[in-house]
Amino acid sequence: MIMKTKMSLILAIVVLFSSAGVFAQDEEKRPDPKFYIFLCFGQSNMAGGEQPGPQDMTHKDECLWKLAETDKPRQNIKMGQWYLTLPPVDRNINQLRIPDFFGWAFLENLPEGYRVGVINVSVPGCKIELFEKDTYAEYLAGAESWMKDICKQYGDNPYQRLVDLGKIAQKDGVIKGFLLHQGESNPNDQQWCSKVKGIYNNLIKDLDLKAEDIPLIAGELKSAEEGGVCAGFNTDVLANLPNVLDNAYIISSKGCKGARDGFHFVVEGYRQLGVNYAKQMLEILGYEYNEPETTGSEADEAVSATAN
Repeated sequence: MIMKTKMSLILAIVVLFSSAGVFAQDEEKRPDPKFYIFLCFGQSNMAGGEQPGPQDMTHKDECLWKLAETDKPRQNIKMGQWYLTLPPVDRNINQLRIPDFFGWAFLENLPEGYRVGVINVSVPGCKIELFEKDTYAEYLAGAESWMKDICKQYGDNPYQRLVDLGKIAQKDGVIKGFLLHQGESNPNDQQWCSKVKGIYNNLIKDLDLKAEDIPLIAGELKSAEEGGVCAGFNTDVLANLPNVLDNAYIISSKGCKGARDGFHFVVEGYRQLGVNYAKQMLEILGYEYNEPETTGSEADEAVSATAN
C-alpha cells in the first residue's frame, strides 16, 4: 500500500512537471505584445530611398527590426528572417526609406522595452492593381519586363508575399497598422480609393485581423510646392480615402523636400515623411510624439536653410 502510494505521488509529480514544461514551451511561442509590427507597401517612394546623411548613421537602437522581403546574399540574410535596420544594410546598400525613418521616430516615442518591426513589399512604377489579390496576374502579365523581374523576387505575387511575411511576423509580435505610399501610376484614377479598400479588406481577412484595430495611413505624393507632377492626386483622389475606408488616415507631404524629377523625394523629404507617418500612428495608438532635441550644428543648418 505504501509502495503504491509512493508510486502515485511520483506519477503526480512527473505529470505536474511535464505540464509545467509544456506551458513554458507555449509561453515561448506566444507573440510579444510589445513588439509592434507594420506592413508597408506601394511603389517607388516606398520601395526606394536615398543615401543617409551623417545624422542617419548614428541610429544604434537594437529594437528596430526589418523582416527580409527577399533573400539578401550580400548581407547573408534569408527571406523571412528578422534583421536589425542599422545603416548601411538592405537590398540597396546605403539607402534609407520611409519605413526606416518611420520606425526610428516611432520607436523613440514608445516606452522602454518596446520593439518595432517593419515589412516592406513595394514595387517601383507599379499601379495599385499589382496588390489586388484576385486580379494582379492580369495586370502583371502586361507589365514591363523590368517590373516583372522585380516581382520575381516576390514570387511573382507581391500581395501574397506581404501576407506570407505578415503571418511569419505574427508569430513574434503584433501587427499594428499598414503604411501605404502609392499613386504616381494612378494619378487620375477615381476608383483608386475603392481599390485600396479592397486590398485592405483582403489583408485584414488573410491575416485574421480586426479592422477596427488596424489603421491604414497613406502618404501624399510630392507636393505642388516642390514641383510634384502628380500633386493633383493628393486633393482629387487621395483626400477621399477616409470617406471610403474607415480607419484610414492621410499623411501630409507639405514641406517634404523633393527631387528634381517631379516624383521623388531627397533624403530630407523621406526623413520628414517618415516622421509624419510616425506622428500619425503614435496619435492613433495613444502615444505622444516628442520633438527631438536639436543640436547646435543642426540648428545652424536649419537657420541657414530658412535664410536661403
